[in-house]
Amino acid sequence: MADVATAGPGAPVVRRRRRLNIQSIVATLPMIIVSFSVFFVGIIFTIIWSFTDSGMFPGFHFVGFAQYARLWSTDLWLICVNNIWFFGLMSLVVNLTAGFLLAVFMDQNIKQESLFRSIFLYPFAMSLIVTGLAWQWILDPGLGLQQTVRNLGWTTFELAPLVHQETAIYGLVVAGIWQGSGVTMAIMLAGLRGVDQEVWKAARIDGIPAWRVYLFIVLPMMRGAVATAFILQCTGIVRVFDLVYAMTRGGPGNYTYMPAMYVINFITVRLNVGQGMAAATMMLLPIALLLVIRAIVVWWNERRAGLNA
Repeated sequence: MADVATAGPGAPVVRRRRRLNIQSIVATLPMIIVSFSVFFVGIIFTIIWSFTDSGMFPGFHFVGFAQYARLWSTDLWLICVNNIWFFGLMSLVVNLTAGFLLAVFMDQNIKQESLFRSIFLYPFAMSLIVTGLAWQWILDPGLGLQQTVRNLGWTTFELAPLVHQETAIYGLVVAGIWQGSGVTMAIMLAGLRGVDQEVWKAARIDGIPAWRVYLFIVLPMMRGAVATAFILQCTGIVRVFDLVYAMTRGGPGNYTYMPAMYVINFITVRLNVGQGMAAATMMLLPIALLLVIRAIVVWWNERRAGLNA
């Protein structure tokens, strides 16, 4: 107690903070260990095995970039890349746009906001398998919307995108948007609620239309929320498997075959772990690149703010 008294009134607070910091570290240590062992160790061994000729079981007979050369000379992988780019670009643009518009709608102090927020977030809470099966039924020509509308009298109505090669991927995009726009809305809404109200007061005084305020003033101020939603959507797009498997299983033909299906097929069916790991590593690169770019941008902004201060 004497030490505390001579140290001044601030000493107990400092010691309490140090004690709390130690307790926080100890409490989070199991999570840190699990995360490191599951994610980082898994990623490291995925990259290592991609440079081997591993067959049914992982091995350590290194063959350099042979698996990558084979990967990029395989027609099925090239089809997967084209499919994921088309699916990803359409899903990303529409999800971000729809999520922002829904957030703007929710930001108007509407009645029953919690009810609407729950409705919009409900699809994200569902399993992707359940979402895929639901949309497979909705778009089924003999059971879903097409048959329902025909039963109402429009006998020539057609809506069966999943059975045609040219339109099957659009059905996947619709299901992906339905499943992902709600969580984007929640992230965007959090960003909107973080905007200083003085911005709105100044905009009203200057007579700036609301749509211009949202688009040219508020949206740039939501960089963190937009970046979070962008990375979250990109992660979901790159690893999409459940949705595609439940709706089309990669068909018709290979017109909806995705990289995650290629990875799982080579590891579990063709028993070529090396090739599957090479494909998995290529799936990791876009997300890793986005994270690196974001880290550089954050570092640059902090550095510039420090110089200006």
